[in-house]
Amino acid sequence: MAPALLLFVAAGCVGPANQPASPSNPPNFGGTAPLAAAGWPTYHRDLSRSGDDPTTSSLLPARQAWVSASLDGQVFAEPLVVGSRVLVATEGDSVYALDVQSGRTLWRTHLGAPLPRSRLPCGDIDPLGITGTPVADPESGRLWLVAFVEPGRHELVALDLASGSVRSRRSIDPPGADPLALQQRAALALSQGSVYIAFGGLFGDCGTYNGWVMGARTDGSGSLRTYRVNTNARAGIWGPSGPAVDAAGDLYVSTGNGNSTNTFDFGDAVVRLAPDLRLLDWFAPANWADLNAGDTDLGSMGPAIVGGNLLFQAGKQGTGYLLRAGRLGGINGQAFKAPVCESAWGGTAYRSPYIYVACSDGLIALRLGTDATFTVAWRGPRFWAEPPVVAGGLVWTVNRDAARLVGLDLTTGAIAFSQSLGSTPHFATPAAADGRVFVSAGASIVAISGP
Repeated sequence: MAPALLLFVAAGCVGPANQPASPSNPPNFGGTAPLAAAGWPTYHRDLSRSGDDPTTSSLLPARQAWVSASLDGQVFAEPLVVGSRVLVATEGDSVYALDVQSGRTLWRTHLGAPLPRSRLPCGDIDPLGITGTPVADPESGRLWLVAFVEPGRHELVALDLASGSVRSRRSIDPPGADPLALQQRAALALSQGSVYIAFGGLFGDCGTYNGWVMGARTDGSGSLRTYRVNTNARAGIWGPSGPAVDAAGDLYVSTGNGNSTNTFDFGDAVVRLAPDLRLLDWFAPANWADLNAGDTDLGSMGPAIVGGNLLFQAGKQGTGYLLRAGRLGGINGQAFKAPVCESAWGGTAYRSPYIYVACSDGLIALRLGTDATFTVAWRGPRFWAEPPVVAGGLVWTVNRDAARLVGLDLTTGAIAFSQSLGSTPHFATPAAADGRVFVSAGASIVAISGP
């Protein structure tokens, strides 16, 4: 018999902290890519960003099990799961550990005062605290995250998974950058003893900023490693799914619009970086200049590793690209491309042979062919679909238009489950682990259980 499935949804208010908990017994996961781990320790479960939880065969019929106490801010980051704990980061600059079975707060760590929108040159999150999804390393018992705190700096923090106590803390602002013009929205990645952090700009593209990737050793040794997109401005790395990482430890990131419309500047590109953040390879669409000029970011979602040696990438224009990971191909060097939808955002899920793509006109299922091509398998109902995951025999997404959690049949796209969430932040994405599924939808966590 399949294990019962619990579904956790964030819904919105503000509230108190709780006492530290006793140590847990987390699963063994060392942070090396891209193998799947027990639990859900990183954005979409693994560093290929598959969003696939294969541990539960069926969810339906589903019912609400519990609602947590209110947290101190909106939850834009994806919840993570380690052992018996749901780890939730808020825009109030706090991290909570919630008990999986009851939703009780086990510990809360508050890391500082977030910045109000009035202190920033532009943006759409108020206040701005922890936005990018953290990453857990149960092997070392650490949770890594980036907090934006007064008077306006980004700090890389490691918390103890058992107690929530701060184990290390350091500035992670890129050298020479204006931290007030940067936003750390992309999920963190943990690979080969290093944590990687990508930066883009604020909503509205105000101020002077560049896309960056920062790398820090988890043992604190050595200096920070840096990669700055080779453009005079912009080309932010902001897709919520963050870097994808292959088995060799190479990182793949996608960029937003750069400033140039005549000389290629790595805006609207997919970039491959070595573990030390040296540039190894890149791809850009043939119409990169038009994408730059129109603010039509290719990097509105991060790349995902699918089908072994392929990457899938789509962006605001709605065109899907399959790239060969070992040879990205430069300008117009894709293995295959085809229209997918009106506009793609946030992130994807992958369970062979399907790639599930979140679009402004619905969730789209692509069937990946053996010849490095794809075809549209089905199109779900028309609504703005947030980044999906696969769990319990369904593909789960948030209907942004109606603030509803939706579960669709994997092979047909028919709606099998739907429930109102009240309100949801943009890019809210479910998570799943050991027979449970989670999604951020505000500032409290709701659990829904299966049979």
